[in-house]
Amino acid sequence: MRNRRKNIIVDKLFEIWGLMSSFVGIILLLFFIGQIFADGIGRIDWDFLTSLPSRKPENSGIYTAMLGSVWLLVLTALFSFPLGVMAGIYLEEYQEDGVFAYLLEVNITNLAAVPSIIYGLLGLEIFVRAFMLDASLLAGALTLSLLILPIIIVTTREAIRTVPQLIKDASYALGATKWQTIWHQTLPASFGGILTGVILALSRAVGEAAPLIVVGALAYVPFAPSSPLDQFSAMPIQIFNWISRPQAGFAINAAAAIIILLIITFMMNAFAMYLRYKWQKKIKY
Repeated sequence: MRNRRKNIIVDKLFEIWGLMSSFVGIILLLFFIGQIFADGIGRIDWDFLTSLPSRKPENSGIYTAMLGSVWLLVLTALFSFPLGVMAGIYLEEYQEDGVFAYLLEVNITNLAAVPSIIYGLLGLEIFVRAFMLDASLLAGALTLSLLILPIIIVTTREAIRTVPQLIKDASYALGATKWQTIWHQTLPASFGGILTGVILALSRAVGEAAPLIVVGALAYVPFAPSSPLDQFSAMPIQIFNWISRPQAGFAINAAAAIIILLIITFMMNAFAMYLRYKWQKKIKY
């Protein structure tokens, strides 16, 4: 009885500790976001969104950086989505159990936690120097694709595992091949989870600055990119550049750009949640 009472007290204390920790984290997050909004919300207008960078903070805008981020987002999705999903399908459905499969799974999981600067160095050596893509949008997008590929592979495998085995067995019983079962049954049933993971991975990529700095993204670009081989800037790079300036006006610009980047990230996360919800309602086991 005494041990049981002691365990109940420990569980209650742990619950209170977890609640207090979460509460402190939320309060600090709200404080920082509120401070950013207070500093930068008044700077956001049409001119700020459509103006080129300038040496004067009142004339600077994020047009080139925002367009560069859009280019990076689209190109990264084009590279990472098919490769990550197909790799996840192969590892989950075709890879046989064994030492090699175990090592491969462990390494892919570990790669998802590697610091982004390491991917930047890898992209610099392979895409910028070996493939001679220079500091282009293509090199940046390929580097970001390497960054989020492990995340997409892991989320794809987890989504596929949620599909009941009965669905696959029923498909095999009707004479379908393995690929037909994957294409017509497994993928439609798991696509909501896969798409959610892809969007969340892309939302991480759009906020990364370290890999882009390493591969040569510019802090000042006086023109909007028009092709994948153009030089570029991105919103995280622009924010980093403005924060490092001594003028107070650039700090206000950085706060305004952070607000826009937060809005883009929140919208992508909300869209991922919406797709997952709609897909779960559509698919009934």
